Amino acid sequence: MSRLSLSFVSLFLASLLATSAVFGQGVLLVIDPSPPVPLPRPIILPRPQPEPVMSYKIKELSVQARLVDQVARVLVTQSFVNTGSRQMEVAFVFPLPYDGAVDQLTFMVDGKEYPGKLLSADEARGIYESYIRRNQDPALLEWIGTGMFRTSVFPVPPGAERSVSLRYNQLLRKDGTLTDFLFPLSTARYTSTPVEKVALRVSIESGAELTSVYSPTHSVQIERPGGHQAVVTYERQNEVPTNDFRLFFDVSPGDVGASVISYRPESGEDGYFLLLASPRTQPASTERPAKNVVCVFDRSGSMQGEKIQQAREALKSIINSLHEQDWFNIVAYDTQVESFRPELQPAGGDARQHALGFVAGLYAGGGTNIDGALKTVFAMLKDSPRPNYVIFLTDGQPTIGETNESKIVTASRERNQIHARLICVGVGYDVNSRLLDRLAAGNWGQSEFVRPNEDIQQRVTRLYDRMSAPVMTDVAVDFAFDAIRTEDGAPINRTYPQQLTDLFQGEQLVMVGRYRTPGLAKVTIRGTLAGQVHSFDFPAQLTESSPDETYGFVEKLWAMRRVGDLIDQLDLHGRNEELIKELVGLSTKHGILTPYTSFLADDQAPVGQLADARRGGAWSLERSREALAGLDRAEGEAGFAQRALKAQFKNAAQAPAEIAADEGVPVAGAAQVFHADRDQAEATDAVRQLGNTALYRRGNRLVTSDAARWNLEELNDKLKVIERFSPEYFELVRQNSPANNRALALQAPGEELLLETAGELVLVR
Repeated sequence: MSRLSLSFVSLFLASLLATSAVFGQGVLLVIDPSPPVPLPRPIILPRPQPEPVMSYKIKELSVQARLVDQVARVLVTQSFVNTGSRQMEVAFVFPLPYDGAVDQLTFMVDGKEYPGKLLSADEARGIYESYIRRNQDPALLEWIGTGMFRTSVFPVPPGAERSVSLRYNQLLRKDGTLTDFLFPLSTARYTSTPVEKVALRVSIESGAELTSVYSPTHSVQIERPGGHQAVVTYERQNEVPTNDFRLFFDVSPGDVGASVISYRPESGEDGYFLLLASPRTQPASTERPAKNVVCVFDRSGSMQGEKIQQAREALKSIINSLHEQDWFNIVAYDTQVESFRPELQPAGGDARQHALGFVAGLYAGGGTNIDGALKTVFAMLKDSPRPNYVIFLTDGQPTIGETNESKIVTASRERNQIHARLICVGVGYDVNSRLLDRLAAGNWGQSEFVRPNEDIQQRVTRLYDRMSAPVMTDVAVDFAFDAIRTEDGAPINRTYPQQLTDLFQGEQLVMVGRYRTPGLAKVTIRGTLAGQVHSFDFPAQLTESSPDETYGFVEKLWAMRRVGDLIDQLDLHGRNEELIKELVGLSTKHGILTPYTSFLADDQAPVGQLADARRGGAWSLERSREALAGLDRAEGEAGFAQRALKAQFKNAAQAPAEIAADEGVPVAGAAQVFHADRDQAEATDAVRQLGNTALYRRGNRLVTSDAARWNLEELNDKLKVIERFSPEYFELVRQNSPANNRALALQAPGEELLLETAGELVLVR
């Protein structure tokens, strides 16, 4: 009997030339015939767990990657600790993609190199299946079908810490001008506790000038030291990684670089596209475009104390950041409205210093005359070649002058004849959040919400920094196709963001939408650049059908934004049965929980109700209608939380969006349940996100959202039942889609799994 115990997870590699994001991931297994040793998981949410005989934890995971054009050189360093009472004999297993696009792979343990062996996919399958049968743990099913690199055995005594490193080179996948880097970070979820530190640093060096740099999976920090370089960083503490890390960079030519990714899982239905557009880091014209900026400052009595101090510092920061060619003004309001100057002032003169003195003299007191402040602002903005930005800050509701919400919104639209961008910043729970949303929507702007414990200065300064350097203004995007028939309808539909305005230096446009017509299209981006109207066009290939889920995240990102738009329409325009039905259907399919679909996380509800929700049936519609009544609350903690969450969905740049819970850590894709009444989110093990679908817990049964399309109560007697770890079980694994195998990998002891495969409903128990 072998003492071989592979027990560690997470040094690995992913080749993007593979057809699925699960390929190329590594893991340490414990292979010990007596007793079985399942892979460790942190027990954060209640679920059946066997008592481990051996266990370990990953202490730190560090990834350093250097991407030079299409080649990645990656160094992974990881420290782990044997938290059990027995010595572990471990070997590192590293699943490879089918095409083996990895070379110069070395593996070190505390500075000592260990030899390895490359195994074919068939040899690797035998090892995986043997481990799964012996340990009754299906966690490795998602890697079935890949080759394997395996090291020799090395010991880890009880309580000992080992530092391991993996170095490899990788040829990156390239699609047109877009290069794709994938690192399978999610294998680090196999650890007895959350990872104390996860840190990634990816440097990009390109022979051609970089335009867009974008991660669809993680909220990263991006630095652009030059036109041909970028540094991308991501760092978290005490986290259980649940998503693989993915990064794109673009080298398309022109002052505005753009690329399109498409995904069409069903050839008979509309596909999904993602458009990335970004101005060059150093535009051909070195002259910064001028702009008009008006800061509107709430100095009502509720702003007393630390709030007004922070707001004053934010105003000073904006004034000091103005460029010489900008024009500006300040409007302060309480019961009365006061302007720094009657007209806009040039930032290049002595007005800047006088403005700082004006800000220093602001104090809090009086009511909140929102309508009067907006009237003053729009009266001083005249038509000019410069774009106009209004930063409107308030922490309350209108109490002076016009107080009717609809009349304030209507009046602002009528007064804003020059299409000024109104950026509304709501501070604290007392703000009328719906009013700010309506003002922003009607005035080519956006809303931002600052919670009571957040720093106003930091949020407002960061907001202004984003919009401080407009490169292209009045942006529009068009798709042109050959031979479009009128009867086929619009070839492009439901695009988000719906309202485009400007492209800013260092930022990028992330647009998603659906397309009805596949094939070659010409995409044209128009706008004003350096004072002149310009247009840029480039080709885009919208796929006829997608053979795998390589670009499946595009659908999920679209669904996130569509959910935000549906909530927005229901909030601003009243309840609509069709919109509610679509909201419930999208939430059920993708596991995107909102305060209005949180009933999906009820693990005690009958299984049949999932099918009702997927179809938008009467029961689910009624539950959503009741919850949507919460949108009638325009102020208070609940009103604030609902609009802040809606904005997160509408502006989502990652799929799934990283909306952090205040308590608990999501495990293996666990969804978030949002509680508007207390402005809080928490992880739930009752709903799991699996790529573009979801997995629901109902008692001891897990149900995939695809299976939820079936009327389960009618089909229970027609189910095909398969016992776990039987020969039929592994035959199902061989025939399954990667998504279904990921669902099987999450099935815990004592649970049943209901899934749809090849048009058949299967119960695994």
